[in-house]
Amino acid sequence: MSTEVEYIIVGSGLAGICFAEQLRRKNTSFLVISDESQCASEVAGGLYNPLILKRFTLAYNAAEQLDYAMPFYEELATFLKVEIDHKIPTLRILNTPAEQNTWYEARDKRGYERFMKDSFESNSNEGIQAPHQLAEVLETGKLDTSLLRSAYKAYLKNQGQLLEQRFDYGKLQLRSKVQYNAIQAKHIVFSEGYGLKQNPYFNYLPLNGTKGELLLIHCPGLGETRVIKSGVFMIPVGDDFYRVGATYKWKDKTSIPTEESKQELIEKLKKFLKVPFEVVGHVAGVRPTVTDRKPLLGTHPSYPNCHVFNGMGSRGVMIGPLASKQLISHIEDKKPLPEEISIDRFRQLWSPQDHS
Repeated sequence: MSTEVEYIIVGSGLAGICFAEQLRRKNTSFLVISDESQCASEVAGGLYNPLILKRFTLAYNAAEQLDYAMPFYEELATFLKVEIDHKIPTLRILNTPAEQNTWYEARDKRGYERFMKDSFESNSNEGIQAPHQLAEVLETGKLDTSLLRSAYKAYLKNQGQLLEQRFDYGKLQLRSKVQYNAIQAKHIVFSEGYGLKQNPYFNYLPLNGTKGELLLIHCPGLGETRVIKSGVFMIPVGDDFYRVGATYKWKDKTSIPTEESKQELIEKLKKFLKVPFEVVGHVAGVRPTVTDRKPLLGTHPSYPNCHVFNGMGSRGVMIGPLASKQLISHIEDKKPLPEEISIDRFRQLWSPQDHS
């Protein structure tokens, strides 16, 4: 029995969900195909934070992304009847007077004052060492990406819009219409995360992938309700449990937690956490990261009905909603994508012999 839809979406991570949700709101038919081979969204910390805290610089297009993403997730939470967005202050430990000065210098830049508090906070938690006070980033929080995925996939299953199987590129035919087995569509969008490296249509793109590992710790009595950032993030999840992360490994592309990364996270955590804790969980995943740290959006050079939505890296929570809207406008209305995120910036890497 054949199925006909407007879109096939390959991948059910955060990128695939954002794109699917945009289609749902437009009453556009779609089918999601996913085999769970990539799990970056499952192990993501879920933080949204407009500031890069290593150098106190604004993330790419942070203000516009946040202004679009927050109402998007609010509406999505209402639709799914789940609570996924948790507003949590984020504080950066200042380790030297020079870092204090750098904070104020950054805050003087245009657009930065919205996201950077104009005064420092003295440390009141005896379990945390903060020798030169803490600086607060404004408009931060945590999205429960695991709950979002499970709730959205449950909805898709109920609607008959989720096909749980490995995508077989050899069965895809791209002509005037997209044909995959007995499914026919006008367009196909690939959002496989790091799985894009195996995609014969888009594997020319410089998606490197960085492995990230997170710990779950139990720290009785710490009582910290804010995100604390120094060498690592410490994210409260309730009942004296905290997620700690993350590592950035460029060579290891597996989703297997390692003792080396566990010890690295523990050592960085102990530099500011001065009370006993127990590691009770450890997960790993490969982020879809790009050489220039910008996402990959666009249409294949040879196939106008074949598209990619990938490369959101560690800032997918902020990037996903607006980027999915931009890609749909590009596909449906032929609206040009911003040069910074369009795959056209890597056109020189593509050869017609790659896949034709």
